[in-house]
Amino acid sequence: MKPAWLEGLMGETFFGGCGVHLNLRKNEKNVFCLLCCLSLCPHCLPPHDSHPLLQVRRYVYHDVVRLADLERLIDCSYIQPYTINGAKVIFLKQRSQSRSVKGSANICFTCDRILQEPFHFCSLSCKVDYLVNQRKDLSIIIYRFDESYFTISQFEGLRVDGSEVTDDDGPILDDPLQNRPSSGSIEATGNSEVSRDSSAATTTKKKKKGSGFFPGILLSSRRKGAPQRAPLS
Repeated sequence: MKPAWLEGLMGETFFGGCGVHLNLRKNEKNVFCLLCCLSLCPHCLPPHDSHPLLQVRRYVYHDVVRLADLERLIDCSYIQPYTINGAKVIFLKQRSQSRSVKGSANICFTCDRILQEPFHFCSLSCKVDYLVNQRKDLSIIIYRFDESYFTISQFEGLRVDGSEVTDDDGPILDDPLQNRPSSGSIEATGNSEVSRDSSAATTTKKKKKGSGFFPGILLSSRRKGAPQRAPLS
């Protein structure tokens, strides 16, 4: 049997508009109450401020939770983590596989998604579903958590927006998301890549301009003629 909070976390739909606060701005449901097993928007928080709350984040149209938060609730070993904005996160639900598996790649035990070694699961739901299908006792991976850690004061912000980043299932990297360029979601890589590109473009432009060549235009070099002196009086 799955505990109620785990069943609710895996079954909830996050980042949709809150039905109670339809007319208010920033009403996306991106917080999960571990006591009430409900997804909440920022306007829903006051009645739950004394409850243990878990922040859910967004990356490539999928829900993720910080590894540091999730591993206080459940054993996350062998679930592949990713790095977003300097924090390791884990996907809550399995993602569709966009390419066929060829050769002897390391794949998820549940959904056959390609993974890095030594991981066996691409998401929390894949690990839980695998254990359930194997008739394992889930109590061996569920922790009794300290509610004081999940207070509302722990939140640094209610959203990490990575919805503009596309997931192309590219080559497996040591740190897949941290090494993939993006438009602001991956700070360490995205901004440095833009800076390097801009710097390189500026340097190239200066070199070309100084050498008398600019794209599409050939500048002729001028020579100084012999100096002309005024006639002697």
